[in-house]
Amino acid sequence: MKDNTIEAFFALVRAELWGEADANLNLNANDNLFEGVEWEKIYQLALEQSVLGLVLAGLEQYKNLDVNLDVNQKLLLQWIGEVQAIEQKNRAMNAFINQLIGDLRKANIYTLIVKGQGVAQCYKRPLWRASGDIDFYMNEDDFQKAKIFFRPLVDKFDPDDDFTRHINMHYGEWVVEIHANQNCSLSPRINRVMNEVHNDIFYNGRVRSWMNDGTQIFLPLADNDAIIIFTHFFNHFYRGGVGLRQICDWCRLLWTYRDTLDLKLLEKRIRQAGLLDEWRVFSAFAVKYLGMPIEAMPLLEDASVQKFEKKAYRICEFILEVGNFGHNRDTSYYGKYPFLIRKAISASWRFKDWLRHARIFPMDSIRFLYGMMVTSFEAVSHGE
Repeated sequence: MKDNTIEAFFALVRAELWGEADANLNLNANDNLFEGVEWEKIYQLALEQSVLGLVLAGLEQYKNLDVNLDVNQKLLLQWIGEVQAIEQKNRAMNAFINQLIGDLRKANIYTLIVKGQGVAQCYKRPLWRASGDIDFYMNEDDFQKAKIFFRPLVDKFDPDDDFTRHINMHYGEWVVEIHANQNCSLSPRINRVMNEVHNDIFYNGRVRSWMNDGTQIFLPLADNDAIIIFTHFFNHFYRGGVGLRQICDWCRLLWTYRDTLDLKLLEKRIRQAGLLDEWRVFSAFAVKYLGMPIEAMPLLEDASVQKFEKKAYRICEFILEVGNFGHNRDTSYYGKYPFLIRKAISASWRFKDWLRHARIFPMDSIRFLYGMMVTSFEAVSHGE
């Protein structure tokens, strides 16, 4: 893919992410930015990274400034149609969430929403963010009640995953997940911090809320959400592939709550989890490629962006290669081979990723490898 096509793709993402931050919008920095770009490739990148709506909104930003965009009209109409479908799906999902929340409350089950439709509210156009699963997060008592509540209602109820406290369900056209923790599979040190975050939410009541068409939906307070979102996408970085949408979510949350975040608490947690280098490298990626205003990025100094530039480039390479949640990888082997062979193939992919990531985070990758191996053996023993 041409370098200027990739540059144009990131410019479109930045344009919509930071349209309200004039100093970072910088739309007129390069009059030749879109000269000779491959629009079909930009569309494909946006599709692979689940940011079709974000990039289309970026096109609007440039069009409003009379920048010449020679986009094929057939492609543009297809693109608009895709984003309209995303918007309709989001409206339907939000209505379904209201229905589920209402039914759960009638059953005396109380829950938060994490990631997904909750963090979408940090965007200027929440309905243009590509939706994924519906993630409910609850305490242990409500988690046990929710398993009983959902089992007769859903079309598919994945095996009772008691060792991770996470259950995946297919409810009509929707994928619904319930969680009793936000632990990851990389390090017990990280999970100790996530347990503190869990207690802060459910015992200290540190939550925020979103009014979804008249229904109050509870979300983690931004102090807690920032580390939940970060550890979630960082876990996927090592275990299958992280997408640009997840990092955009993180940036938009940090930007939206930049004036109210408890930075001392955030730094304490990141240090306790042993993720300070990882936070700073992904922050440098966010500043360099996504245009995140550096003054709104906690724990990052101006000099660090240049210091971590090579590592940020390697992260960018990986993200563009694998796509959102490994979108670009061939997973056809899942339907061809028995369970243990499938697990072996998946393990080989993850080990290759680990070797790449060890060039970015050499010491911590050794620590994470042990955690990944333990989690994989536990999963196999549970038939997953």
